[in-house]
Amino acid sequence: MSISMHSASAPIFLKMLGNMLKWLDKAEAHATARKFDATNYLGLRLAPDMLNFTRQVQVACDFAKGTMARLAGLEVPKWDDNEATIAELRARIQKTIDYVKTIAASQVDGSEGREITIPMRSGDALKFKGEAYLKEAALPNFFFHATTAYALLRHAGVEIGKGDYLGR
Repeated sequence: MSISMHSASAPIFLKMLGNMLKWLDKAEAHATARKFDATNYLGLRLAPDMLNFTRQVQVACDFAKGTMARLAGLEVPKWDDNEATIAELRARIQKTIDYVKTIAASQVDGSEGREITIPMRSGDALKFKGEAYLKEAALPNFFFHATTAYALLRHAGVEIGKGDYLGR
C-alpha cells in the first residue's frame, strides 16, 4: 500500500508546528523563572552568519505553508516577516497550522508528478516533480529550520529534550 502525498506532508507539518508551540511555552517559562525577557531568545544564533531564532521559526513556517500550497497547485501566501515577540512567533505558527488545515487531501493527493517551480533570488528557478520536491527539498528544509530553532532554545538552557522535539 502506498501513502498519499497529503499524509506524507500535512500531518507531519502539523505535529512539528504543534511541538514548536510547546517549545515556546517552555522558553517563556524558562525566562520567567530566571527573571529575564523572553524576547532575548529571538536573536539567538550559533554563528554570526546563520539565521537567528526568529528567522528559523519564520522559515520553518514558510516551508510548511509553501509546500502545502505548491502541492495543491495554489499560490503561496505571502506573510510579512515582522514578528518581534514570542507571542507574535506563536501567532505565526498558529496561522501556519490553520493554513495547513485548510488544504484538503483531495487537493494534494495525486501531486506526485505535478511540476513545482521554486523561483530563486538569482532569477533562476528550481524545478521538481511533486514527490521529489516533498522528499528532497521541502521536508528536509522544514526539519532543518525546526531543528535549528529547537537547538537554539536548548543551547540557551530551555529545558526541552528529545520528547519535546518528537512530541508525545
